[in-house]
Amino acid sequence: MKRATLLLLMTLGTAAQAQPATESVTVTGARSRQVLDRFVQSFAAPTRRTGKLARWDDGVCPTAVGLKPVFARYISQRLKTVAAEVGAPVNTSTGCKPNIEIIFTTAPQALMDNVRRKQASYIGYHDNSHQADELAKVTHAIQAWYTTATRDLRGRPMVDSAALQGVGEQSNIQGDTSALEFGASAVTGSRLGDGRRSTLYHVIIVAEPAKLLDHEIGALADYIAMLALTQLSSLDACQHLPSIVNLLAPGCSNPAQSLTESDLGYLRGLYKMGPSSNLRGQEDAIASAMQQQLDGK
Repeated sequence: MKRATLLLLMTLGTAAQAQPATESVTVTGARSRQVLDRFVQSFAAPTRRTGKLARWDDGVCPTAVGLKPVFARYISQRLKTVAAEVGAPVNTSTGCKPNIEIIFTTAPQALMDNVRRKQASYIGYHDNSHQADELAKVTHAIQAWYTTATRDLRGRPMVDSAALQGVGEQSNIQGDTSALEFGASAVTGSRLGDGRRSTLYHVIIVAEPAKLLDHEIGALADYIAMLALTQLSSLDACQHLPSIVNLLAPGCSNPAQSLTESDLGYLRGLYKMGPSSNLRGQEDAIASAMQQQLDGK
């Protein structure tokens, strides 16, 4: 089958649907625990509120716009397929409310400026207007913005927003926020885990088509799936193990064109780990899960 590049997707009215990429990359020495630890520790960013790794507690419900409908559906379905494969919850209802918005647009900065003005909580945790302005800047061909929440010992969710910690402040997130708490949380006194866990609440992923014309739809769909299922630490660093994240990172040699064994192992570990453990415990659990997978256990 011919390459299904983004240029084709934008210009053809009909085309054969791209097939999910299934490439699995194995690297000599990847089973080294030291290599796995370095990969895990540099891969994802902990949240500002808890210093822990965030993952989805609620079922993912993606929507994609800005491409021909068949390819928008493909990207959304690919994300849900990957989520189910790695153990992330998936909302299977046809009428579910989207919590992952994937937008292909020729004016990404104008879009995010609008989000900054009207729904500032959607650009991520920030302490002041200057930080909000910096967060809203579009700096990559594909970029994600994360709204996270923290669940306490009793399971009560609280949106992660500095603006919402003051008395009398109200959420500026649109939609139903009745389940969110904006007060003190119940915790334990344990160093191994305080009972709180970080969750992904809403993700915006913006892509600029003009900068992605040479990439195949399968590779872009896998890249987007990774951004949607975990909050990455950097989009610019070449990873220690083969990863789809290297696809758009500058200077990475022979970047993977699909989710790799390392990527899937990381995600499986993320959705298997103890969510209330401290960061070190979470990273150890993910590295152990990856090692077991690579060793075939």
